Amino acid sequence: MLYALLCYNSEETVFAWSKAEDEAVMARLGAVQDKLSAQGKLGPALRLMPTTTATTLRKSDPPMVVDGPYAETKEQLLGFYILDLANLDEALDVARELGLANPGGAYEVRPLLLYAPGVLSPEQLLAAAG
Repeated sequence: MLYALLCYNSEETVFAWSKAEDEAVMARLGAVQDKLSAQGKLGPALRLMPTTTATTLRKSDPPMVVDGPYAETKEQLLGFYILDLANLDEALDVARELGLANPGGAYEVRPLLLYAPGVLSPEQLLAAAG
């Protein structure tokens, strides 16, 4: 089954890390990603740019485009992983492992349903990422 691991943290904290701190976190995350990739479980893994670069389309009448994220929160969605895992327990194990590599924040684990079945199978999605 495909799972999304959504990575939340404080932008203010994460983007204040020194280059060395950021590289150390990314190296620890890279070790987990390498393991998942070798197991054929890692799909796309993306780090989002800061919310200050976001643009939101509000579905009003008429639709309105505004700068920034839709909602202000203490933690922002900073990235995500797409993983092909056996079950929720395995997804939670991966989230725990990533959590050890990355200080602060939270991981939301959410099962995925393909929006357009037949366009890309889970196998093709993972192969395209690797």
